[in-house]
Amino acid sequence: MTSGAPRGPLPPLVEPGPELSRAEIARYSRHLIIPDVGPTGQRRLRNARVLVTGAGGLGSPVLLYLAAAGVGTLGIVDFDVVDESNLQRQVIHGVADVGRPKVVSAAESIAAIDPDCRVERHETALTADDAVELFGRYDLIVDGTDNFATRYLVNDAAALAHKPYVWGSIFRFTGQVSVFWEDAPDGRGLNYRDLYPQAPPPGLVPSCAEGGVLGVLCASIGSVMGTEAIKLICGIGEPLLGRLMLYDALDMTWRTVRFARDPGRAPITGLIDYDEFCGVDDDAVLAAARRSAVTPVRLKTMLDGAAPPVLIDVREPVEWEIVHLEGARPVPAAGLISGAALGDIPHDGDVILYCKTGVRSAEALAALHRAGLDHVRHLHGGIAAWAREIDPDLPLY
Repeated sequence: MTSGAPRGPLPPLVEPGPELSRAEIARYSRHLIIPDVGPTGQRRLRNARVLVTGAGGLGSPVLLYLAAAGVGTLGIVDFDVVDESNLQRQVIHGVADVGRPKVVSAAESIAAIDPDCRVERHETALTADDAVELFGRYDLIVDGTDNFATRYLVNDAAALAHKPYVWGSIFRFTGQVSVFWEDAPDGRGLNYRDLYPQAPPPGLVPSCAEGGVLGVLCASIGSVMGTEAIKLICGIGEPLLGRLMLYDALDMTWRTVRFARDPGRAPITGLIDYDEFCGVDDDAVLAAARRSAVTPVRLKTMLDGAAPPVLIDVREPVEWEIVHLEGARPVPAAGLISGAALGDIPHDGDVILYCKTGVRSAEALAALHRAGLDHVRHLHGGIAAWAREIDPDLPLY
């Protein structure tokens, strides 16, 4: 990380659109009387095309506030459907939207705020096949995705499409925001790889689905991301280019650290296999998962037999409090992966690991196999699959 004086605003991303109508003057009057925005800034917002990747925890407040701010065209990339567990933080969706595509639900919420905002729906997963072309249709990208493979894809595609983007991430009580733009003027170009040259090892940083997130944190971080988008469109203030904003909701602290271009970073010349780059398809984990997976039905038969296996719950203690399988022993995955908890695993007889969905148990299983414990297997699909297939009375979280 580096330190240094602020470097000021960047040129506006968007040219002003047509003169504002009488209705628009009334609607955006509180913007128009801000000298830094004014009618010209509002016309830039109305003429802007912004693509938001992900209509989830961060995408929800970003989309709602950019629509309310008067951004003329919002693109949404998301292939997921609304789940009941989303409603705790994804405020663009409601109870009636459960089971519906997120892009459809989000578009309807935007229309309720501003029917004149054009919404372009991209109900698909973002892939290396189309990301650069898709980004090229917009002025600015806002990245609200929740996995490292997609974050690196967004970064590289934005660089190749010569587009700036606003990035944010959240986990439990903490959040981060920054701005990346490889082609920024005055030699200020930076991208995500300058801050994070390599993805962390798989399993080291749990997803929100595995580790949790305070719902209201999304509003705090999403509002900063929306603010950065507006600043870039209008060319006002100092953007978070070359700065990482860090928020801790428990301490209620905001701090900003500066970072510079990584002198050893290679130029981005094309897109790659991002799952492989981030270790998502780790061969040892996949091999262990395939070779030693037990279905819920098979596990039920084993548990009802004369010599039932030992069940090891590798989730966090707080998840154990929510729900666990009868007779299981809690041994969090981190201790198994580090080797510190190897003594908690029986060295004879059948042992079955389980987690929420099978991801952490597969990673712990690979570590145990490397340690020579080949008699250990894991529950395919985790306790979520057990609840769906065996015991529907168990709560899902």
